Amino acid sequence: ETEESMPLTVVLAHKLNQRISELRRNAEFWWARPDSKTQVTCEYYFKEGACVPKRVHTVVVSVQHSEKISLEELRNEIMTKVIRVVIPEKYLDDRTVFHVNPCGLFITGGPQSDAGLTGRKIIVDTYGGWGAHGGGAFSGKDFTKVDRSAAYAARWVAKSLVKAELCRRCLVQVSYAIGVAEPLSITIFDYGTSHKSQAELLKIVKKNFDLRPGMIVRELNLRTPFYQQTSSYGHFGRDIFPWEKPKKLVF
Repeated sequence: ETEESMPLTVVLAHKLNQRISELRRNAEFWWARPDSKTQVTCEYYFKEGACVPKRVHTVVVSVQHSEKISLEELRNEIMTKVIRVVIPEKYLDDRTVFHVNPCGLFITGGPQSDAGLTGRKIIVDTYGGWGAHGGGAFSGKDFTKVDRSAAYAARWVAKSLVKAELCRRCLVQVSYAIGVAEPLSITIFDYGTSHKSQAELLKIVKKNFDLRPGMIVRELNLRTPFYQQTSSYGHFGRDIFPWEKPKKLVF
């Protein structure tokens, strides 16, 4: 549904945060502090199994701020310089609901006000609630753990299938056992968007990808120290990572 092959909801949520960070760092938002939270709800319709976004239903933005700015001024700044700039006009209408700092003042932020990070944030790190997640966190684990490496590989497989136009929507499920190199199972869900059967898609995946943990590390160059860049704006949807470069499939 987007060029990044990601749900529009999480793409827009990340872009809102990126815009806030950009304006804070260049001092245009002199009043902004590092803690911010965004959430975007979209209305969809389904076309032959594919999700097609119709409109943005609700936008939530909360930004930590200096006590020297009024709530009214902050809300106006966020609406005009962030929300209206980031979200394409075609998705906004007079029914779109906006919540900017809905709790009021947000002066104390970060771990001082809400502790806990490692082992959490697995949804915003991935698809923003779409798809399914095994439950293992990314940050806090190294690439030898399939919680992280196999999730990257599953993303690589799914994006490669979509970009090869074998399906429009795809969920890849892989399961492992400790001490067993080969995956216990590989399942491909295409939601009815493929002209091929589930068995045919699985055959293509097995022919083109080696999903043993050691081979995932080798093929995606996971020993390369690029992980700091995953700590903000998600692990998926940005082509700076090797699993975001679709593999040319032979089928």
